[in-house]
Amino acid sequence: MVLVIDTSSLRSALALVDDGRALAEDVSEAGRNQLLASRTAALVDPSRLSGVAVSLGPGSFTGLRVGVSFGLGLALGLGLPVWGLDSLELQAARSPIPATALVEAGRDRLYWLEAGSVEPRQGSPGELPADKPAVGWLRSGTAAAVRQAGVQLLGEDEIASFGEAAAVLLGGARRLGYGTVKLRYMQSFGSWLGQ
Repeated sequence: MVLVIDTSSLRSALALVDDGRALAEDVSEAGRNQLLASRTAALVDPSRLSGVAVSLGPGSFTGLRVGVSFGLGLALGLGLPVWGLDSLELQAARSPIPATALVEAGRDRLYWLEAGSVEPRQGSPGELPADKPAVGWLRSGTAAAVRQAGVQLLGEDEIASFGEAAAVLLGGARRLGYGTVKLRYMQSFGSWLGQ
């Protein structure tokens, strides 16, 4: 069983995945007290894990560090392999149709990945492509700005769970060494930092 951790956005998500299936998940509002250790223990006895996967971003500077630090510490302590996932790809995998994946970038900006593209972008809601729907965990003000820009934002009842998306992506995830984990941040014009 693999514990998947994504603390890159408005929500802090944990999922337990085994053989391409989501077994359990815990998604809650992100905040100062994410309590990842107790939330993990509520999902699974950590000694039963066979690996840990962490979201590498883009996303919240502090949130990413919290999730990745916890995941690496858990994996290192238990001698488990670690895999890296992309926060935008996790959101995109939740949609049953081609959609633009969104993650908050702060200061009324978004990171996004258009369906069919490999190059993420950063900008304001008004810069989003409006020809496809979008998916992501957003603050209410950001969600309203996305809708005001003419972009359909898919609701939670229209998309797959975080755990289901993680189960789909985990098979193609990149295995990381404990000392080779690099978080992904974007400069204002879209180039990746930290790779």
